[in-house]
Amino acid sequence: MSRLTRSTRPTSVADGPYAPPAPVRELTAVSADGTRLHVEVHGVDDGPVVVLSHGWTCSIAFWAAQIRELAPDHRVVAYDQRGHGRSPASSVYSTDALADDLEAVLAATLAPGEKAVVVGHSMGGMTVLAASARPGFREHAAAVLLCSTGSSRLVAEALVVPMRAGRLRTWLTRRGLSSRAPLGPVTPLSRRILKYATMGAGSTPTMVEACARIVHACPRKVRYAWARVLDGVQLDDQIRELTVPAAVVVGTADRMTPPVHARALAAALPKCHGVTELPGLGHMAPVEAPGAVTGIVRELVTVHGQSGSADTPADSSVRMEESA
Repeated sequence: MSRLTRSTRPTSVADGPYAPPAPVRELTAVSADGTRLHVEVHGVDDGPVVVLSHGWTCSIAFWAAQIRELAPDHRVVAYDQRGHGRSPASSVYSTDALADDLEAVLAATLAPGEKAVVVGHSMGGMTVLAASARPGFREHAAAVLLCSTGSSRLVAEALVVPMRAGRLRTWLTRRGLSSRAPLGPVTPLSRRILKYATMGAGSTPTMVEACARIVHACPRKVRYAWARVLDGVQLDDQIRELTVPAAVVVGTADRMTPPVHARALAAALPKCHGVTELPGLGHMAPVEAPGAVTGIVRELVTVHGQSGSADTPADSSVRMEESA
């Protein structure tokens, strides 16, 4: 069993739709460099498998709504990225480490040749891209969902700083996202800042509180280490290695990874299952519109299921859905 984080702050809300459900079992996956990853398995053993990979400064708790909705008829595997949640910090932070970690989780939770729909949010989507050519990933991935993510130019394209694109905006964005300053406790001001940067204007106080508890629990050194990695992410070549069907989801008000990234992914993916743009939603789409995101996961399971549907034709159409 992996250790709890040393942080004394609440790592998630304690009740309501975003309170993390209890897993059926917990285990530890050991990555290539020996890093131990906390893994949870939810749902039914004989259901189709969904693997959830969360983003920067988040944890398994971020997926509470998806786990709760999918668990009655799916086996849901979720893990804490290294340094997040209950996975200890590491001395190694890189996109290769992200790929190593995902391969380790798949190997620890799926039987040889068993397939899953792999869902990645933000840095979790970059994890999927980084692992796209890995044998362990190709053995187990039937289809993927890339949610609120991008493959390069993350800082240059971010819209968190409300000014014209250019060197000054990029510099200010970099300074903000890679700050070493502690986030401190969750306060009314910190909630407003988090909502502005990462969520749509229509996000409810319950949604904001859930995200704030998770983000503020991320250790400062881990947040900074991964920010440095994300600043230099260059995964454009890996998109073409993602040969399984891939759906793309983005909120139209996403300031962290705006829709330009989703459209670029769709244009480059060998088998794009479609792009869904969720009106008015921000970067935290799985929390802001849990039903919409879970619905796309279910669609991937239904259409591509355990086989991976390798011969499915590409579909790069853009869908617009009302937020739930």
